[in-house]
Amino acid sequence: MYFYHSGKTQKLIEKLNSFMDEFIYPNETTYSSQISKFRDEGNPWQTVPILEELKEIAKDKNLWNFFLTTSEYGCGLTNLEYAPLAEIMGRVGWSSEVFNCSAPDTGNMEVLERYGTEEQKEKWLKPLLEGKIRSCFAMTEPSVASSDATNISSTIELDGDSYVINGEKWWASGVGHPNCKLLIFMGVSNPDNPKHQRQSQIIVPFDSPGIKLKKYLTVYGADHAPNGHGHLMFKDVRVPKENIILGEGRGFEIAQGRLGPGRIHHCMRIIGLAERALGILCKRALSRKAFGKTLSELGGNYDVIANSRIELEKCRLATLKAAFMMDRYGNKAAKSEIAQTKVSVPFMAINIIDAAIQIHGAEGLSQDSILPSLYQSTRYLRIGDGPDEVHKRTIAKNAVSYTHLTLPTKA
Repeated sequence: MYFYHSGKTQKLIEKLNSFMDEFIYPNETTYSSQISKFRDEGNPWQTVPILEELKEIAKDKNLWNFFLTTSEYGCGLTNLEYAPLAEIMGRVGWSSEVFNCSAPDTGNMEVLERYGTEEQKEKWLKPLLEGKIRSCFAMTEPSVASSDATNISSTIELDGDSYVINGEKWWASGVGHPNCKLLIFMGVSNPDNPKHQRQSQIIVPFDSPGIKLKKYLTVYGADHAPNGHGHLMFKDVRVPKENIILGEGRGFEIAQGRLGPGRIHHCMRIIGLAERALGILCKRALSRKAFGKTLSELGGNYDVIANSRIELEKCRLATLKAAFMMDRYGNKAAKSEIAQTKVSVPFMAINIIDAAIQIHGAEGLSQDSILPSLYQSTRYLRIGDGPDEVHKRTIAKNAVSYTHLTLPTKA
């Protein structure tokens, strides 16, 4: 195994780092102030001007749609080549949108690119790829344990030339954005089929009659505007039958194909976020003094910093291995590696952020620090895209099977 980037990736890393230095980091305050202004005016669900300005610059510099691997629509990168780019973007939470590489659009674009008809690609995928519209994904339901996708109970029923949709969804991320024009909805279409063939996925225009936003959900009190997470009601929502994706009964299959790359992309970005948190921790440890010494020399903080670096490097290697496995053997063969990464990376990042908060004292808890925002945006990913417990089940089943088949049982 070679621990260096391809020439193509290295050039993109240099371009992306340059863009971040010139346009992203200097505009973090601008982004925050524009969101705050909208919030003070009573409506944070608006397009953020600085984001739209930076998107045009990114397009002009061909820093756009990195995430679509092995596709004519993307940059032709592998998952392994995309990983360092996602890490760089992860240092600033909103920056991935500047390059059209943010969830849930990335996952929805992958679904449409892999499973959509030519008509669906023309109508929905191309505007998404161009950044003209945004989208959300409606799978999770409040009344069932949606970590087991076979529990999904909302319905998709064929009626003539249309499908009629009924049900309730929540944690539909991206629903608050004013440019959100479609959602991909998962529901039961074939209740008598085997349990993994009962669900379908279908494209639902967001302006369809019968969709009601019940409320926005918050994460530790944060509404994540302007994208947000919605609790939606669907009452006799009618869409053309041509909007079904891949065919009836293929929803679980699509979900598995979608969530694998989505999980690894989240982890790639969290690596970057953890690097930023560790940098904040180290800066504080070296610049602040108490009892005549820097904080780094007190309270075992050198150990805290060292352990943070060790865990971060371990998680980066695990993420790169998972990306390599996806490229070489496919998402299904890499499911254990993806699950291992999805469990370990958020946990690692949370611990580093918590250490950074601790070394900042009361300031680390306040609105004057970026750390509380980093914490809540990372903590929810121990649940989002599948809770740790589900992924550990996958890891354990794979380990038991593999160990049983390959290791001797006697000395």
